[in-house]
Amino acid sequence: MDVAVIGTGYVGTTTSIAFAAWDHKVIAIDSDREKISKLNRSVLPFYEEGLEKRLEQYRGSGNLSFTDDLKQGIARCDVLFIAVGTPSSPDGSADLSYVEMVARQIGQMMDKYKVVVTKSTVPVGTGDKIKAIITDELKKRNLSFSVDIVSNPEFLREGRALYDALHPERVVIGCETETAKKVMATLYERAQAPILYTTIRDAEMIKYAANAFLATKISFVNELARLCEKTGTNIMKVTEGMGMDSRIGPQFLRAGIGYGGSCFPKDTTALLNLAREQKIVLPILQAASDVNQTQVTWFMKRIQHTMGSFSGKRITLLGLTFKPETDDTREAPSLKIIEQLLQNKAVVNAYDPQGMEHVKKIYPQVVYKLTPYEALKGADAIILATEWREILDLDWSKVKGLVTQPYLFDGRNALDPSAMRDLGYCYVGIGIGERGDY
Repeated sequence: MDVAVIGTGYVGTTTSIAFAAWDHKVIAIDSDREKISKLNRSVLPFYEEGLEKRLEQYRGSGNLSFTDDLKQGIARCDVLFIAVGTPSSPDGSADLSYVEMVARQIGQMMDKYKVVVTKSTVPVGTGDKIKAIITDELKKRNLSFSVDIVSNPEFLREGRALYDALHPERVVIGCETETAKKVMATLYERAQAPILYTTIRDAEMIKYAANAFLATKISFVNELARLCEKTGTNIMKVTEGMGMDSRIGPQFLRAGIGYGGSCFPKDTTALLNLAREQKIVLPILQAASDVNQTQVTWFMKRIQHTMGSFSGKRITLLGLTFKPETDDTREAPSLKIIEQLLQNKAVVNAYDPQGMEHVKKIYPQVVYKLTPYEALKGADAIILATEWREILDLDWSKVKGLVTQPYLFDGRNALDPSAMRDLGYCYVGIGIGERGDY
């Protein structure tokens, strides 16, 4: 099947590669000529393990191509995926300007029946808007053929996007005609995953609801960790016991410094904004968002309680991306940590395998080092903010000899407290049973 994917960001590129792997002919389209030039040389504009190799493979097979010619892509394909960004507006709502622009262009350029699929994360009712925009543009051209709109939300995990795209746990398809249903079934016949067919509006809500629930699960555990600190209990053991209950499960139960990235913060905010528009209060989701907003500040107070003033101290931050195996620093907790350290006149060293160039643009005053050991020399304290395997596997005995003071603050509960304390570190995790007033 001939498929066009409009937008070559994280979702668009990964989606294109997955469909090419299932032997569809995919043309990915973007107005950014520099990005298209890179992709045509098999160079990704972002970091994702394993994706570049597949990109080169399917470009070589002829299943995948890239262009900045939108008209060519629309004319060539019967199925058009919209995978452009939907960033947050100042009021927290999803900015649909890119989606609406693409819908308008589709209506201006399409010359026969098409299935238009929304892959971007959009609020409930966006499918109706897209259809109205395309239909209006067709009327201006005195054309009367039909268009089917489909909502097909993505559930990709950054760092695992390729696996998730090729081996989805489920495929959600919101459509309203048998023709569109058959087209989508053909597209996904090699996915080997259960397919849930819903209305367009239901599919749009499913995406937001899934991310909001996972964000709430994270914030619940982080809130509980604060209580564990006060009661002398260990959140790691508590969540281990919770996760053994099949109704709860162990995933997303690790206490830490909060969630970040391009999805959870944006999608929870957008869902809360949608609720306000409908005059509905979502107190549980609002509380989850509030906990996440304050989690880093709570952790920094814990650090100050242990080591005193930050002023003049050299603090080494290990990890900058919001999670391992990605270069994404959007809404990363590390940014809040850096901001608070600089405000308190600390000298900040940092190391991250993939995220330093992004953060350097925001905080040029931070000292970025090419290796973690260089970043750790002379440190008065270490803050582990992202649990990269490279960082966890450091020779911590060697590190102990590099630092000036042995303060180790584990913002991800990723290291073994007993092992670190046996090496002589003053180790502090999150919610692991040390009581104190902070």
